[in-house]
Amino acid sequence: MLRQRLIEGLFVPLVTPFDEAGRVDVACLERLAAESLDAGAAGIVALGTTGEDAALDDAERREVVAACARVCGDTGAQLIVGAGTNDTRTTIARHEQLAEVPGVVAALTVVPYYVRPSEAGIIAHFTAVAERSPVPLVLYNVPYRTGRGLGAASLLELAASPNIAGVKQAVGGVDADTLRLLAEAPPSFAVLGGDDAYLLPVVLMGGAGAIAAAAHVRTADFVRMTADGLAGRVADARARAEALLPIALALFAEPNPAVIKGVLHAQGRLPTPDVRLPLTNASRSAIDHALAAISGTPRERAAQSGPG
Repeated sequence: MLRQRLIEGLFVPLVTPFDEAGRVDVACLERLAAESLDAGAAGIVALGTTGEDAALDDAERREVVAACARVCGDTGAQLIVGAGTNDTRTTIARHEQLAEVPGVVAALTVVPYYVRPSEAGIIAHFTAVAERSPVPLVLYNVPYRTGRGLGAASLLELAASPNIAGVKQAVGGVDADTLRLLAEAPPSFAVLGGDDAYLLPVVLMGGAGAIAAAAHVRTADFVRMTADGLAGRVADARARAEALLPIALALFAEPNPAVIKGVLHAQGRLPTPDVRLPLTNASRSAIDHALAAISGTPRERAAQSGPG
């Protein structure tokens, strides 16, 4: 019997808001999660790169996951939790802890970073984690962050594992390995776009959706673009993608999530724009450029205002 695809649609990997004292602002995090879901997102990702997972201590990590679980539980939305590290024992332990979190549908599990394992070692790592995890894995293939990546053959091998549900594919484009994966992966395996500039091409070639940090803003438009792509409404999807591309580029002009946080603060949605060292807050020029992109192109503004 064929497995059904577990993950589909647009997921927002939430930032972690900090208050004036530098603490996690749980109430603000819950508002951000609710806003994303109200705008049509299929779910949210807690403790992703955009959430500054590496800068949080264990207590803060628990706060973030609990807050996101409460919001998803109230709305019936899907929750994915980042649980990968660069060593296998810690990664397994973090996955096992998810058994205590209600409503988690999957764990986002990054290719081990810094230690630069062989591709065979990466496969063995994911296999060991999948065997022990209480929830399915969504692999995170992001070689420009980790120093190592997985090719199509390795991803297809892992896609056959019963407790691996998909991959966030963020390889800096739509390369031949991505196309082969999209063509040959089982229908139950969700290939999710992870590079915000290339979300629609991945969906149109058979992807299941996206995990998109840029969707903190204009969330409903990212949701519609993804839905149009999944439904084969190519002309509508392309028009939305063209309108959203300047936003995606502007939000990543400086190290993520600095510009996103600066924009959300400027919009009154975060108490501070602060990120934690070694990241630094976004420049004023980058924030202003992103806000201008979000407000729309001249053509978009004219269309919104109507004739006359």
